[in-house]
This record gives sequence, structure tokens and C-alpha cells, in this order.
Amino acid sequence: MSESKLAGQFLDAAIGLLERVRDEESAHIAEAGTAIAEAVASGNRLFAFGAGHSSLPAQDVVYRAGGLALVNFLAVPGTVGIDVMPATLGSALERVDGLAGAVLDSSPATAGDVLVIISLSGRNALPVEMAMNARALGLKVIGVTSVAYATGTKSRHVSGTFLKDHCDIVLDSKIAVGDAELSLDGIDAPFAPASTVVTSAIMQAVMAAAAGELAARGVEPPLLRSGNVDGGHEWNGRVLKEYGDRIFFRH
Repeated sequence: MSESKLAGQFLDAAIGLLERVRDEESAHIAEAGTAIAEAVASGNRLFAFGAGHSSLPAQDVVYRAGGLALVNFLAVPGTVGIDVMPATLGSALERVDGLAGAVLDSSPATAGDVLVIISLSGRNALPVEMAMNARALGLKVIGVTSVAYATGTKSRHVSGTFLKDHCDIVLDSKIAVGDAELSLDGIDAPFAPASTVVTSAIMQAVMAAAAGELAARGVEPPLLRSGNVDGGHEWNGRVLKEYGDRIFFRH
């Protein structure tokens, strides 16, 4: 089989997953967009969290041209990226009890804020406890996860529960257990993960829904423009100043 055919198969698989999300999750995406719009309109704050590769879709909506300026990344040191040495440490930290509570307690998140938690499997202690603690603090929790993992794997949290069990709104990415879309004779392991493509698309769809909901309420969405177009820096400076009390990724 040619390399180009495999590439095409992966793209077809990703498109199929995106179509499923569009067709099956549209109501939940709209609900999540409304929750974010309500937080923005009410003066509350927005946070996004993900560990390991699940941090990528969270980071993609923070300080993003074309995105809402108010989304803040809730970082857990050592779990954000593969720059941690050794990289396997990040995976180990996702299974540490109590870490999520410590991070939330030292964060600016308060009751009425919205926290989006991204975890493909939703089975590790960190995302489960993050959701549990956030709701206890009065935050609205939106979970982006693959619901299939709840039946295809066992939870690693002492409660035996998954991220999806502790969310106000659940967005199912439809990713199969193992996150690999292709297999081939002569290659022992399945390959070509699509979770980042699909989850990033879900996040952007939610932000688009939120912007539309704000506009429908007569509220100008606090959107950022590209700094690579004329006037972009000036526009962003005004937005960042106006909403500075709810933006924590700059001093």
C-alpha cells in the first residue's frame, strides 16, 4: 500500500469522526457555548485544562487569533507538554491523588467560572479530581472526552469513576479506545491518532457557538485578531486592557 493511500485513509477517518461529532454532539456543543457565553456576560472567568497531549486542544483556545480573549490555561506543572524530562513523568503525575485540588486552590478560579477539562480517556486521577474539586468550588465543568473509554477501560481513580461522571456538560469526541485509526500488515501496532484533530475542532466549535450566543444577547464577543494583519496589535491591546481583570496569561 502506498504512503499516499495511508495518508488519505487517515484523513478520511478524521473527516468521519468530525462528521459524527457534528451530527451527534451539536446540542451539547451549543449547550457548552451557552455556558461560556453566560460566564462572559456575567463577568465570570474561563479556564481550560488538559494534561499530556490533551493539553494541546486546551492551549489552542488560549491567546488565540480568532478566539475569545478570556480563556485561561489552567496549568499543572509537569503535565503540560513533552518538554518535561523524562517525558514519562507527565503520565505519572496524571495518576497522583491530590494534585488537582492543590492546583485549583492556588488558582484564581471561583464559583460561577467555567472550566473545560479535556481528557481523552477520562480515567486518570488528575482530570477526575479536577472535575470533582471544581464542581465543589461552584464552577461549571465542561468535559471533553471519549465516552468509549468508560466502558472499554477501568478508571484509575479510587472512586472508580471517569471524567464524564463529574461534568455539567459532556462532549464526546467519539475516539475509539487506543486512539489509532489505522493498521497495516507488517506493522505490529495500530497508528495514526486523531484525537487532537477532533478535540481541537470541538473546542473551536464551542468557542464559535459562544461568540454567536454573545452576539445574540447584544454583547460584543471579546475576540482577538491576528497580530499579522494591520491593526491587529492595536485591537488586541484594547481587548486585553478592557478585560484585564479576567485574563491571567499576562501580567
